[in-house]
Amino acid sequence: MFAEQFANVRAKSPLVHNITNYVTVNDCANMVLACGASPIMADDAAEVEDITTICGGLNINIGTLNSRTIESMLKAGKKANALGHPVVLDPVGAGASALRTGTAYRLLDEVRFTVIRGNISEVKTLASGAGTTKGVDADVADRVTEENLDGAVAFAKLLPQRPVPLWLSPVPLTSWPMGQKLLHPQRPPDDECITGTGLQLSALTAAFLTANPGQPLEAAAAAVCAMGLAGEIAHARLTPLDGNATYRNYIIDAIYNMTPAQLEEGAKYEVR
Repeated sequence: MFAEQFANVRAKSPLVHNITNYVTVNDCANMVLACGASPIMADDAAEVEDITTICGGLNINIGTLNSRTIESMLKAGKKANALGHPVVLDPVGAGASALRTGTAYRLLDEVRFTVIRGNISEVKTLASGAGTTKGVDADVADRVTEENLDGAVAFAKLLPQRPVPLWLSPVPLTSWPMGQKLLHPQRPPDDECITGTGLQLSALTAAFLTANPGQPLEAAAAAVCAMGLAGEIAHARLTPLDGNATYRNYIIDAIYNMTPAQLEEGAKYEVR
C-alpha cells in the first residue's frame, strides 16, 4: 500500500521548508535527508516567503515558540497556500500556555493546513477548544491504551467535523473528505524516552506529502507507518548498554536504510 509513496520521495527528493524548534532541528533535518528528501531550515520573517517559494512543502512546528517566529509562520503558511503547497502543523504544547494555544488557533484561522500532527492532548485541545498537557508531552490522563482505544477511535471520528483534511497523532489518522476512514498505526516502542520523535514525524510527513501531491491520506499514512517500522527496527538493535541517544540515531538510520518494499511488507496498522 505504501511502497509507491515512499518510492516517490526517494525519486523526487523534494525540498521541504521547516520552521521547527531548536531542540530537535538537527534531528528533523537528518530525518528528512534519511527518507530521501532535502530540508531547509529558515525562520526569519525577511526570507521565509522566498524560501517557501523555492520549496515544495512546508512544516510548521511551534515547539520553541517566540514572538519573532509567529510572524514567520504566518507569512510562510500563507505563501505556501498561495502556491498550492502542502502544509503541516505540529502544535507542540498546545494547551500548556496561552501563547502556544492562541498561536495554534491563529494559525488554524489564517493558514490552510493539509495535516495537523500532534500528540493526543494537543489534538484534543485544538479540536475541542480546551485541554491539558504535560508540558510538550501528552497528559497522562489522555494516554491511549488498548483498554481505552475504542474511546480514542470514537473521538478521532469526530475530528473531520473541523475543516482540516488530516489529523495525525499516535492514535488517530483520519480524513476530512473520507469521514469514517481511520487508520490506527503502530507507534515506535518506548519512543517517550526520546525527545523529538513526533517532531521528526512531522518533518517526515511534510516530505511524503510534498512527493505525493493529491494523495494526502496515503502519504501521511505511509510516513507514520515508516516511523513506526523504523522504531521497531531500531529498538531491536539496542543492547543493554545503549540508551535513548543511540535509539534516536538508530531510528534515523532505519529510515535511511529502509526500502519501499520493506515498508510495504513491514507497515503495521489497522483500519477502523
